[in-house]
Amino acid sequence: MWLETLQWVVAALGVLASASPIPAPQLGASIFADLSPAELRAVRTFLLSRPELGLAANRRDSLASNSLFLVELQVPRKSQALQFLNGGSPRPPRLARAIVFFGEQAQPNVTEFVVGPLPWPSYYRAVSYKGGRPIPFAARPVTLLEYELMHRRLLELTEPLYRLLRDTTGFWYHNCSQRCLTFSDVAPRGLGPGERRSWLILQRLVEGHFLHPVGLELLLDHRSRDPRRWTLQRLWYNGQYFASAQELAWRYERGELALACPTTPELLFSTYVPRGHFSTGTPTAVHGAKVCEPQGKRYRLQGNLVEYGGWRLALRLRSSAGLQLFDLRFNGEQLAHELSVQEAVAFYGGSTPAAMQTKYIDSAWGMGTLAHELAPGIDCPEVATYLDAHHLYDAAGPVRYPRALCLFELPTGVPLRRHFDSDFRGGYRFYGGLEGQALVLRTTATVYNYDYIWDVLLYPNGVLEAKVHATGYVHATFYTPQGLRYGSRLHRDVLGNLHTHLLHYKVDLDVAGTRNSFETVDVCFENISNPWSAGERVVQPRLHRRPRHSERQATFPFGRALPRYLLFSSPTQHNRWGHPRSYRIQHSSQAGRVLPRGWREERGVNWGRGLQADLVAWVTVGFLHIPHAEDVPNTATPGNAVGFFLRPFNFFDEDPSVASRSPVIVRPQDPAFAHVAIQRWTPASPGPCVSAEPFTYNGTYRQE
Repeated sequence: MWLETLQWVVAALGVLASASPIPAPQLGASIFADLSPAELRAVRTFLLSRPELGLAANRRDSLASNSLFLVELQVPRKSQALQFLNGGSPRPPRLARAIVFFGEQAQPNVTEFVVGPLPWPSYYRAVSYKGGRPIPFAARPVTLLEYELMHRRLLELTEPLYRLLRDTTGFWYHNCSQRCLTFSDVAPRGLGPGERRSWLILQRLVEGHFLHPVGLELLLDHRSRDPRRWTLQRLWYNGQYFASAQELAWRYERGELALACPTTPELLFSTYVPRGHFSTGTPTAVHGAKVCEPQGKRYRLQGNLVEYGGWRLALRLRSSAGLQLFDLRFNGEQLAHELSVQEAVAFYGGSTPAAMQTKYIDSAWGMGTLAHELAPGIDCPEVATYLDAHHLYDAAGPVRYPRALCLFELPTGVPLRRHFDSDFRGGYRFYGGLEGQALVLRTTATVYNYDYIWDVLLYPNGVLEAKVHATGYVHATFYTPQGLRYGSRLHRDVLGNLHTHLLHYKVDLDVAGTRNSFETVDVCFENISNPWSAGERVVQPRLHRRPRHSERQATFPFGRALPRYLLFSSPTQHNRWGHPRSYRIQHSSQAGRVLPRGWREERGVNWGRGLQADLVAWVTVGFLHIPHAEDVPNTATPGNAVGFFLRPFNFFDEDPSVASRSPVIVRPQDPAFAHVAIQRWTPASPGPCVSAEPFTYNGTYRQE
């Protein structure tokens, strides 16, 4: 679904830990805290009380009504926030943003409102967009009600196909009670403005139904607000197109149809149930290595304020896109005002109409609301701190999502730094090492078949890493020989379709202040006379610096070599050694173009053309995924992670991790190395590290 005109900035995170209450947020961080359930209800009650809006208090079985779709925090403007955080102005007013679907009007539309002040709202105002045009009603996300109405209409529209589906698959849609079919819908929902028609892939309703297409795809026109007027415009069955369900059924009855007869495997290949054995016989029916905290937690969480080592920041989980961080500081100095996930897209190719049309823009499904319960010991360590989220998104009130976000300190498995100082005579002068650890902030988003794992890692040397792993089920279509041009055969009737993932971040850097400059640094080669050997030449690398003064100069399209150092610097502050205090963006991505530049759908995601950087960096990372047999049952996380680092570059006078009390230094005390002096600042032994708590998991998210 295309939502270019609707700039969603939506959120609702209730910072209540599942295990224990969390103290109230700190004064500064609290301006970025998501709306509490009480605030969400207050906004809803206020808007419902306004007769001119005509909002329905309860869900109706009609799209021709005015409904409140979303309520979330209206983030304070940066200038207001900084003036308050730096002590120069009063606290910004606490506001909400609300999205309303006006379906009862003669000209239905989607309208965004700012509501305030909280906690007792007394006014609202509409938000206008460039050109003053309203957001078309057809551009709205699909609600739970619309999906339910689609299901009901399909029960009627697929009645002529009952015998075909029953005979060839053993499953059916019309009048189904047990061996049922389900569907996955794709987007965009049309080929031009105002359209709302979706290709639906029929699948067996079994565990992992995404890998069980039955060879039938339907084009449902659902633009009308009256579901009785929804129609099937086209059908695709086993490589052939049909104008109606009746035509397809008639061809089957006459025996003129090339049948798709997907088999029901004896073993459900899409399940997580173990099968097979490893050749070595090493045990897997016992617990593996675990993360532990032998002397307790080394980070602090107060409300939405996170502190770890030199790091201090505010967090939230917004409904449309997920994790968002504000006011990022190290040792009290501001590094960035905002680091946030903005969007995720997946563009596909294939021989079936659904695969051809699949170009998912995932915020249309509210990625933040898809952060379901994290499983202790699997999604996050058992010792992690878990946070619940509250969203008012396509619901009659706030919905609690337990364990939607977690924080934990992670042993990286590699030293942050170390050195063995050899004496080159079989001994050493000293050994020094600092164990590697990082604080991980993690949430997930399960967008239909795919699961994104969103991480931000904070290292004690001032480095921040933003990373996303892709896992879950591949988006699959029914196998035909023509499909092999667009992917791999994963099972007898299953084709995994090629696609490109793009993940888009906003990084608003404030390196030692809000006035920053941007330059790139790379190397070039010089050929000079050798100053210490007459007649000889020296070829060597030297630095090549290039200031970037405009947004056009600071845009780096895919397909071109990216400069290796992207530096945001303070023009007025220098470190002790005379260098501008800077931070570097280090890009880690395998992405390429999703479509030719300027093509219709490509214009909707033009941010995906590359890394754009003015003084707010818009960072796009991604990768090409050609599914393969090892993606069954799920795509695995190793090798399927992309992201970027923010690394200090002359920002400090030395590595700030020297403040850590975790290093170990070993010095020999005699020539025979019989005695050594071990210097450390932590207890000699970490002690036992096993939790006796059993695994628990609930998985529900409900309105309270």
